[in-house]
Amino acid sequence: MSASFFEIVQLKDGDYALRRIDDDESAPLVRISFSGETKDMMDDKEIDVAKAMIAAGIEAVGNVAHDIEWDEEETDHANNRGSHTLH
Repeated sequence: MSASFFEIVQLKDGDYALRRIDDDESAPLVRISFSGETKDMMDDKEIDVAKAMIAAGIEAVGNVAHDIEWDEEETDHANNRGSHTLH
């Protein structure tokens, strides 16, 4: 298995994304979008916040990945649902 390398990029629409360095054709692995109000509050620090959010997400996945039993049927249903609160 070859190693994958990732990069954080700013997309044309201003969103930030995590993607594989060698694959700029497919959808990003993670996409972060800030509202105009949020951007105003961050005083041009969106990239720093996006990096912190992605780093926290990667750390969280590393902490819980071994505890998750992925069921193909569950993931299919999750993709068909609308948004919902997770906290």
